[in-house]
Amino acid sequence: MTAATSITVRVPLVIRRRGGRKLVVTPDGGAPGAAPARLRADPALVKALARAFRYRRLLDQGRYGSISEMATAERIDRGYLGRLLQITLLAPDIVEAILDGRQPDGLGLPQLLRVLPVQWEAQRQLARGAG
Repeated sequence: MTAATSITVRVPLVIRRRGGRKLVVTPDGGAPGAAPARLRADPALVKALARAFRYRRLLDQGRYGSISEMATAERIDRGYLGRLLQITLLAPDIVEAILDGRQPDGLGLPQLLRVLPVQWEAQRQLARGAG
C-alpha cells in the first residue's frame, strides 16, 4: 500500500455582498470565456429611488404644500424625507447604474442619504470613490 498524499489548492477570491446575495469575484474577473455574472439591483437603493421620485411627484402635483406637511401625512421624519428627496437630483447615469445593479461597491443607501453635491460630475466622482 502507498501512503495517501494530500494536495492543498489555494484560490484567491473575494466574497462581496450585493443586494443581500453573495458574489464571488476572482482575481481575473472570471473564467476565460465565461459569461459575466448577472448583477442584481440593491433592493434598498431601488426602493429608496422609487419612494423619492414618488414623493417628488406628489410635491410637484401640489398634493402637499411643503415637505413638513408631506412628512406628517406620510408619517415619516421630515429630515429623512428631505434627505430622500435629494436622491432625485442624482445624475441620470448613476440612477440607471443603481437600477441595473451596476453601482460601485460600497455605494449604498447610507452614502446616498448624506449631503450630495448638486453637480453631476462631482456626484460621479463621489460614486467612484465609494468602493
